[in-house]
Amino acid sequence: MNYREEYQKWCNSPVFDRATREELLSLCDEKEIEDRFYKELSFGTGGLRGVVGAGTNRMNDYTVGKATQGLANFIKSRTESGSVVIAYDSRKMSYEFAVGSALIFAANGIKCFLFESLRPTPELSFAVRELEATAGIVITASHNPPQYNGYKVYWSDGGQIVAPYDKLILAEIKNVKDYAAIKRIGKEEALKSGLICLIGKEIDNKYDGALKSLILNSDTVKRYAKDIKIVYTPLNGTGNIPVRRILHDLGFEQVWVVPEQEQPDGNFPTLEFPNPEEPKAFTYALALAREKDAEIVLATDSDADRLGIYVKDAKTAEYIPFTGNMSGALIAEYILSQKDMKGLLPTVRRNGAVITTIVSSKIAFDIAAAYGLTVIEVLTGFKYIGEQIEIFEQAKNKNGGVLDHKTNAYEFEFGFEESYGCLAGTYARDKDAVAAVMILCEAAAYYKSKGLTLWDQMQNIYRKYGYYVEDLQSVTLEGVDGLQRINKIMNELRGCPPKNIGKIKVLAFRDYECGVRMDFANASKQIIDLPKSNVLYFELENNGWFCVRPSGTEPKIKFYFGVKGPDLQTANDVLNTIKKYILSYVQK
Repeated sequence: MNYREEYQKWCNSPVFDRATREELLSLCDEKEIEDRFYKELSFGTGGLRGVVGAGTNRMNDYTVGKATQGLANFIKSRTESGSVVIAYDSRKMSYEFAVGSALIFAANGIKCFLFESLRPTPELSFAVRELEATAGIVITASHNPPQYNGYKVYWSDGGQIVAPYDKLILAEIKNVKDYAAIKRIGKEEALKSGLICLIGKEIDNKYDGALKSLILNSDTVKRYAKDIKIVYTPLNGTGNIPVRRILHDLGFEQVWVVPEQEQPDGNFPTLEFPNPEEPKAFTYALALAREKDAEIVLATDSDADRLGIYVKDAKTAEYIPFTGNMSGALIAEYILSQKDMKGLLPTVRRNGAVITTIVSSKIAFDIAAAYGLTVIEVLTGFKYIGEQIEIFEQAKNKNGGVLDHKTNAYEFEFGFEESYGCLAGTYARDKDAVAAVMILCEAAAYYKSKGLTLWDQMQNIYRKYGYYVEDLQSVTLEGVDGLQRINKIMNELRGCPPKNIGKIKVLAFRDYECGVRMDFANASKQIIDLPKSNVLYFELENNGWFCVRPSGTEPKIKFYFGVKGPDLQTANDVLNTIKKYILSYVQK
C-alpha cells in the first residue's frame, strides 16, 4: 500500500475518530501528506519518537495504541501475570498517551502502575525495578522541539529494551495489522478492577533515598551547601520538583529557579526546544545567575535525564559552559577519587568498571586507568550502558556475588555519554539528571572546602589527563529526500573511506554495521564485538577521531569529533580543522 492509499484509508475508515479524519482531510500540501504516510514510526536508540499529529509517521492515539497493543501481546506471551509502570513528561499529549496506554494494558489484563502526575524518566526506570514490573514505558520526546513526543519502552531490569527484546517487541507491534484490533477499557472500570493503580509519593521517597545513598561526603555538604549559590531551570519539564526537593534535603538553601521556565508547559514558550546542550536554553538562567551572583547554573531537559551546566570562573567572573563530556569527566573524577580515598573501590581494581560510549570523550580511559579500573565502550545510547550493568549483575550472581573481570562480574562505578547523561549507581538503568545535579553540587561543596571552584577543578583534570576537546554537529534532512541524502552520505563514506583528513592521517576505519575494523597501517581487519549498527568511526593520528551515524529518533545525520592536545587552544584548532574538512566533504 502506497502513502496515498494509506492516507485515504485513514480519511475514510470509521476506526479513526472524527477529529483525526478532519485533520487529514484539511491537508492541502501533497508533500505533507506524503511525509505523514510514507512510512511507519520506527524504534531507534530512544524508542518511538515523532511529530504529534494524524498519520502512520506521526505520534497519535493510533500509532501509540498499536505500540502498546504489541507490547501487551509480547508481555502476555511470556507471563500470565505481567505488570507495567507508566510515566510521562510535560509535553503535548503526554498525559493522554500515558492514560490511553494504561487503558490498553488494562484491557489486556495487564496491571498498570500509572504515576499520578508527571515524573522524570530515571524515576520510571527506578520504579520498574522497585515494583518488580515486567516492563515500563515513559511518554517523552526528551530534548526535541515542542511538536514532538515519544514512547520509550523499558524491560524488567529497568533498562531500555535491547536485543533480543527490541526485535521481538517490534515484531509483535508489526503483527498488529489492524488498528481496530487495539483493545481498550474505560478508565473507571480499570481503576475499580485494580488493573490501574496510581502511584506517586511512596515511590518518590524511595527514589530520593536511593539517590542520597550515593553521597560520599555528607559532612562536607552539610557544612558548605548553604554557602553555594545555584540557579536552576527545569526548562518547563519534569525536573522542577525532584531537583529542588533533593537540593533542599541536602541543605542547599540558595537555589533560584528561572520563573519563566519553572512550570510544566509543553509549548516551551521561551525555547525552540528544551535541550540543555544548546546555549540558547541558558539565556534566562544566565541572566538570573548574573543577578544573583550564582556559582553554578543548571538546566535539565523535559524528562530530566540530561543535565547541562555553566560554572562561574572566580577569576574572570565569566560563566563557562560545560559539555556533557566535561561534566561527565568532572563527576567521574570526583566519585572515583573519593571512593579511592575511602577504600570503596574493588580490591582487585580491574573488577571495577567505567562504561562509556564510542562517541564520548576518550578521557574516560585516562581517568579509569588512574584508579586501575576497566573501561567498557558501548554503542551510542544509554540503553547499552544499562545493558552492561545488567550483564555485570547476572555474572556476579553466577559467581555467588564474587567479582571477577574475566567473567564480566564487574562492579559498576560510573557511566556517562557525551549527550549530557550519566549514572552513578545501580538503582536505575538510565541516565539521571536529578542524581547528576545532586552529585555535581556535592562536588562543588567538596571543592569549595579546598578553596576551588568547579572550573578550577576542571582545569586540574585537564592538567592531570590532557586537554580533551569534543564536538557534535547535526545536519537536519527531513522527508523522503532527506532520508535518501542521509543514506547517500553513509554509503559514500562506507564505500570509500578517506585515508587523510587534510594533513591528518586516518589510521583505522570501523564499520559497526559490518562489524569490522580496518587498520590502514598494516592492511589488517579485526572483528568488532558489538551489536550491528549503522555507525562509521575513523581513528586519526595523535589521538583524534570522528564518527558518523544517522539519528535513531530524528531526521538528522550526526557527526562527532574528538581530539587531545597539549593545551585547549591547540586542541580546539585541530578539532576545527577536522570538522571543517568533514562537513565540506559530505556536502559535496
